[in-house]
Amino acid sequence: MKKHITLITGGDRGIGRATALLLAQKGHTICIGYRSQQAQAEEVVALIRRDGGNAIAVQADIADEEQVIAMFQQVDRELGMLTGLVNNAGILKSQATIEQLDAQRIASIFATNVSGSFICAREAVKRMALRHGGQGGAIVNVSSAASRLGAPHEYVDYAASKGAIDTLTTGLSLEVAAQGIRVNAVRPGFIYTGMHADGGEPGRVDRVKESLPMKRGGQPEEVAQAIAWLLSDEASYITGSFLDMAGGK
Repeated sequence: MKKHITLITGGDRGIGRATALLLAQKGHTICIGYRSQQAQAEEVVALIRRDGGNAIAVQADIADEEQVIAMFQQVDRELGMLTGLVNNAGILKSQATIEQLDAQRIASIFATNVSGSFICAREAVKRMALRHGGQGGAIVNVSSAASRLGAPHEYVDYAASKGAIDTLTTGLSLEVAAQGIRVNAVRPGFIYTGMHADGGEPGRVDRVKESLPMKRGGQPEEVAQAIAWLLSDEASYITGSFLDMAGGK
């Protein structure tokens, strides 16, 4: 049976946490990448181990290239050959219009959401590519419905960063398809996670849910199911694809 070793950035909360718990149930060995919430990350690890799974937590700010490299090296040493990456870590600043943005804020968001995801993907490809002795694998990028909708009056900078993730997904999928690596993305929107509090409106999903065709917000576990499927052999002929998960919006 093929061994699945999967790194999830931002695995300490929200979609990342739900994905880690689900993948562990499916037999994946998990690395929880986290930036600052060590207690939350260790809690996820403890839950996985309690149920008989194998997991570690590794601190890394993905906006820092050296920390990303060190995180992947720790996976090499402690877990073995990587087969899966969930590029989930991302940041969101307080709601603002374009007139309220400054270069520092934009650069901060792009450093994590774009550069960080690129560097994580680079390190994963170095390990998974057949030409490097890897056994192939799968990358799932967590984009956002904001990349399609633009998030006007709220998070245009965040939306633009996720637009870059969409382009990364398309380009990288073509670049590494012959190396046994599949690259896909999910585009969740209006999910009940703590990220909305980061933007200054914890109750945002409840505010907007009536405007959604499905009239409800989504749960992290629903997104986790999609990510798990895209990582699985059941999706073995799918690459460069996007799953929109925003209640029909």
